[in-house]
Amino acid sequence: MAASTDQVASKCIDGYGSAIGMPQLCGDWMANQIFWLVVTLVIIFLILSRIALPRIAEVLADRQSTITNYLTASEELKSKAEEAERAYTQALNDARSEASRLLDASKAEMKKELQAAINKADAEISVKVGESEKSIAEIRNNAMASIEKVAKDTAKEIVVALGAKADAKTINAAVSSKMKG
Repeated sequence: MAASTDQVASKCIDGYGSAIGMPQLCGDWMANQIFWLVVTLVIIFLILSRIALPRIAEVLADRQSTITNYLTASEELKSKAEEAERAYTQALNDARSEASRLLDASKAEMKKELQAAINKADAEISVKVGESEKSIAEIRNNAMASIEKVAKDTAKEIVVALGAKADAKTINAAVSSKMKG
């Protein structure tokens, strides 16, 4: 008979050349697998350390630099904003005090003008009252004179109507004495 095909080339391969079980777990191949694992890890390490990691470190450094610059700029802007707020508050307080001062000055000026207008109006009223009193006195005097004349004429006519003789001196004296009181 020919050579038996049942003979196994190794523990991991059967007679037909197929792997028995999981080839990764075969002890005969373990050294080979460890060698290629180490070689692969060294190549990956070299690629990462020479190419990828420097680029990542550069990106991280740029990002940190940008963040630091932004923080510095924000601090500067914050201090400028606080300074602007202080200036605004000071300007607002100054404007309020100026407005208050102007208001007080306007009130005082208006008070002076009002007092001057009141004094002028009082003077004009006094003049008009004096003129009115003179006019009233003239009207009263004229009215009294007119009343006296009417009273004398009426008394004369009454005396004549009663049939007596009207003496002008007597009628004038009688009317004058009655008008005086």
